[in-house]
Amino acid sequence: MLSIEKLKYGFSRIWEREYFWLGLLVLLVLILHFSTIMQPAELVLDEKHYVEDARSIIERQDTFRPEHPPLGKLIIVSGILMLGDNPLGWRFFSVIFGTLSIILFYLICRKLDMPREATILATFLLALENLSFVQAGVAMLDVYFFTLMLGSFLLYLRGRYEVSGILVGLSALAKLTGALALPAIVLHWLFTRRTRPHQIIITALMSIVSFLAIMPLFDFAVSGRWVSPIIRTATMLRLMGSLTFADATHEAVSRPWDWIIRPEIMAYWYEPNYVGAISFTVWALIIPSVFYMVFRARKGNDASIFGLSWFASNYLVWIPVSLIFDRVSFIYYFYPTVGAICIGLGLGLSRLWGIWRTRETGRLRWIARLAVAVYLLLHLIVFVILSPVFPIDLYWFSSWL
Repeated sequence: MLSIEKLKYGFSRIWEREYFWLGLLVLLVLILHFSTIMQPAELVLDEKHYVEDARSIIERQDTFRPEHPPLGKLIIVSGILMLGDNPLGWRFFSVIFGTLSIILFYLICRKLDMPREATILATFLLALENLSFVQAGVAMLDVYFFTLMLGSFLLYLRGRYEVSGILVGLSALAKLTGALALPAIVLHWLFTRRTRPHQIIITALMSIVSFLAIMPLFDFAVSGRWVSPIIRTATMLRLMGSLTFADATHEAVSRPWDWIIRPEIMAYWYEPNYVGAISFTVWALIIPSVFYMVFRARKGNDASIFGLSWFASNYLVWIPVSLIFDRVSFIYYFYPTVGAICIGLGLGLSRLWGIWRTRETGRLRWIARLAVAVYLLLHLIVFVILSPVFPIDLYWFSSWL
């Protein structure tokens, strides 16, 4: 007969396993995604562009979205061919890529020598962050380039510079903004690994070469025609640059600085509610987490340096783009930056968490314990309110606010 002591020992061994909490989190996210993947049966937001384009590709009528590269479209096409022209086929690979991004993020944090507690906290925040969850549940291009971007980050941190560059190229082939992975890598290298310049040169060259070399193959799969990658890239940049605020008709357009100054809520669909909004628990601490990473980076913390490089290349770049080119933007453009903020939040929360193990007694220890617990609970509550998984009346909630 098993004794209580053996049960406790066995549970503690499971509890302390490196990937136990990651496995539970990934399983939870998969269950939540697949519980809603068939709802709605209609196309959500930009799904009407990308799914219709996938149908056009399948029927060999070519793409009618030439402003985007081919890889993301082909992934949606693959889902439809495998699982049918239905919500499961449209969104299946978005869910798979979105779940894979959680695993990659965890591994990135660990490779940056973040403590296990900080990594778990950061990954929990990202996995149950509304904007990240919603983007991973719809047939849009962003989740594909973001996951490939994370793959390039991890390979770079592991010293696989050539393959990292290839992943950067593939990220840009899913959506042009995937190319922003490269400046994040370059910035981090400049602040931490400046002894061997050939390494970062190889990454940059491989990202460009893979982008230009692979694009014709994917374009041929889309249209059955060989197209010059230089001409295609110029066409994409011209078409993307033509989308300006001066001509914008969509009611949800917003400037990049608005995303962090005030809460942005963009309705994707109603019943269930797909809401493009950064979870308020993350949004409220964007600026404090950046300042905290600056503080830790000045002391040589590698995770903070990487988080700041990530933040600068994927968010700050949109400010001059908006000011100089008047390029239209939406709140979901912040989606690939959420992970950088979660790194800062994970580091900060783990520092508070660490007070539990010190000899501090009395009020300070209890305040730290309560602050972490309350924050995580609030994050979970915000996810329940905003996500499409739970039948919350957001009209009532917004009017109550």
